Amino acid sequence: MRALVTGGAGFIGSNLVDALLDEGAEVVVIDDLSTGRRANLDSALERGAELVVADLTDPAATSGLAADRGVQCVFHLAAQIDVRRAVAEPAFDARINVEGTINALEAAREAGVKRFVFVSTGGAIYGEGQGQSLPLTEDAPCLPMAPYGQSKYAAEGYVDLYRRQHGLSAATLRLANVYGPRQDPLGEAGVVAIFCGRLSQGLPPVVYGDGRQTRDYVFVHDVVEALLAAGRSTALGTYNIGTGLETSVLELIDVLGSQGRTAVPAPAFEPARAGEVQRIAVSPARAAEEINWRAKTDLQSGIAQTLASLS
Repeated sequence: MRALVTGGAGFIGSNLVDALLDEGAEVVVIDDLSTGRRANLDSALERGAELVVADLTDPAATSGLAADRGVQCVFHLAAQIDVRRAVAEPAFDARINVEGTINALEAAREAGVKRFVFVSTGGAIYGEGQGQSLPLTEDAPCLPMAPYGQSKYAAEGYVDLYRRQHGLSAATLRLANVYGPRQDPLGEAGVVAIFCGRLSQGLPPVVYGDGRQTRDYVFVHDVVEALLAAGRSTALGTYNIGTGLETSVLELIDVLGSQGRTAVPAPAFEPARAGEVQRIAVSPARAAEEINWRAKTDLQSGIAQTLASLS
């Protein structure tokens, strides 16, 4: 298989590129390296992957990219994921997440690819889970609380449009809170990466609010398996990729402390941040039934692997 991975120098993307190469695929990566790191691809490039440094919002840079290389499957991960920047610059956020997705879809349509897999967000699209029956299914209302979630939701609509108008075989994966090796605590960070980064410096984790807010933490290697499963499948539509389990920030700190690698300083508490979701978890039942995927890594094991990658 020849695969194109947009955003392939990033945290999730580079792990996917490695897995595709392990399966014998030929891989082309497009990334502007604004948040992704070339170093994440060092091993992949040595193994034959190709890196095209280009901006996905530039049609001239993407036109013909997939067709010229005979790409059969596109994994579209390139995105603007900084929620604070999305709030400050919603047009910038939409340009990357919506216009960039349209350009990726056009490249796929031109190439006549067999499969298109779009990475969306579960945590930001559904909005506040408190007061709802958790974990949320794909049929739950989508009520984003920030421009980032709204732009990803709009991009999902274009993926569905290309499926209906052009017959593109496409699946959208709504990811829960992904963590694991290569997640940059200063870049495309989630709370696990931030906490691990501070722990490695002997600094206390910073908790905003009371620490009881919950997230659904899913390990990056499980997410890669979901992407591969979606790429192999012909199933259409939207799939939650998570564990279905809620873990509070305070519980996460307890898991970090249980690893015994080093003492975890008492957390520093700061005022709650406006607009932050208090509770969220997504149901993976549809993914289990239709693309044969289930998360295999529990939080203890995932955190252990994440900490080990930092040593």
